[in-house]
Amino acid sequence: GSDEAYSWTSDGIEGYTIAEATREQHGTDVILQLKDNTDDDSYDEFLSEYGLRNLITRYSNYVRYPIRMEVEKSRELEKPEDAGEDYRPQYETYTEIETINSMIPIWKRKKSDVTDEEYNEFYKSDFHDFEDPLRVASVHAEGALSYDALLFIPARAPMDLYTRDFKQGLALYTSNVLIMEKCEELLPDYFGFVRGVVASEDLTLNISRETLQHNTQLRAIAKRVEKKIKSELADMRDKDRETYEKFFASFGRSLKFGIYSTYGAAADTLADLLLFYSAKQEKLITLDEYLDTMPADQETIYYAAGENEAHLSKSPTVASALSRGFDVLLLTSDIDEFCIQGMMTGYKEKQFQNVASGDVDLATEEEKEAAEKATKDNQDMLDALQKAVEGSISKVVVSPNLIDAAAAITAEGPISLEMEKVLAQQQVENVADLKAQRILELNPNHEVFDVLKKAFDKNDTEKLSLYAKILRDQALIVAGLAVQDPTEFSLNVAQLLK
Repeated sequence: GSDEAYSWTSDGIEGYTIAEATREQHGTDVILQLKDNTDDDSYDEFLSEYGLRNLITRYSNYVRYPIRMEVEKSRELEKPEDAGEDYRPQYETYTEIETINSMIPIWKRKKSDVTDEEYNEFYKSDFHDFEDPLRVASVHAEGALSYDALLFIPARAPMDLYTRDFKQGLALYTSNVLIMEKCEELLPDYFGFVRGVVASEDLTLNISRETLQHNTQLRAIAKRVEKKIKSELADMRDKDRETYEKFFASFGRSLKFGIYSTYGAAADTLADLLLFYSAKQEKLITLDEYLDTMPADQETIYYAAGENEAHLSKSPTVASALSRGFDVLLLTSDIDEFCIQGMMTGYKEKQFQNVASGDVDLATEEEKEAAEKATKDNQDMLDALQKAVEGSISKVVVSPNLIDAAAAITAEGPISLEMEKVLAQQQVENVADLKAQRILELNPNHEVFDVLKKAFDKNDTEKLSLYAKILRDQALIVAGLAVQDPTEFSLNVAQLLK
């Protein structure tokens, strides 16, 4: 109510001055003096209508007071009565005051009061996507910590999702002012693909990155946001499987990497969200769905790792498991087996077992006894075969597991055949030390085993060596592994055909 006016002035560098001034009416003018343009920066963009509108909508779109600005518009003039047939419409430019900000945040409205179209438009506009989101979730919390959250699960992965350039995080608002466009602390890395907004009146406007990392309120919000995302994904998995499979095709890698990168710590949150292809059911299934259909006496979750389902399903080790009534999960992504091994305690008291592992136990007691007898009766022949492939195969054994195949390559130790291949492709340092211990397994019931015995009984060491190398190389090819010496393999096949 005072009649006096004052002028506050500062160069933004050192202090400020306050002096008496004159002003005809109540109110305040804020006058900013812009720097001169430089070669690198064009400061006069902040004087343009576009620049000002962009600033307002980006940072203050949801301030609860109207922000009005004089904007330039165009309108068509009325057509003169005496205008001829060649008349072209004439336009005039005019200015008018327009409210720029929307004022009412969409996340503060009840979900029942907002249409799907409004959510979709907000998402596409604010997060620069051309597809509608797969799912929208809202959280309204009141009490000791009050906040609102609006979360979107995208329909597709951005091009840079799995690169170092990708920046995750939710937009963070306080008092309806945007204080951080992407607050990483609000999302765990494995849910980094989620887009959305968190708004709380309990956070200060000048919150800094350092403050965020130690802010207990923010950690509480992040924990609730994570639970909400998990709940929405589980609901989608159970009630809209087709949409969930579309989601998993885009973002399943993030969930798998989340288990691997946390050394299994995130498995309790993420494991039941995973999907793998079932060799028996010929479709994507969850780990729970695998357990629901496994025989009552089965103690292990079997899997096989390779490049594609079609090739894996025909492999000798998978065929052996299927013929005995066991299902096998086919892992075809380079992260899959690392994810599985990250779940060191297994899943719901069931351990994982690679069917291409040398210690896999699929055979019946009768089959095991027959294999032990065949090993004992043919130990000298096995030693001769081992000598022929020494350096590339750690040992040659009789297998009780094989059904139709003459031979197969399996591995023992912590590195599987597929993991060795992935590590080699990624050019991991000291990859030579990360080799699978390869085992050449032979089927004692196959005609080829009888051929081997005949060559050994005739003391034809040259032919026995030839057979050993061909069996090794064809087993490697079937396993999707490279033959060490393709020229030698070709010459050996030609020699066999003579």
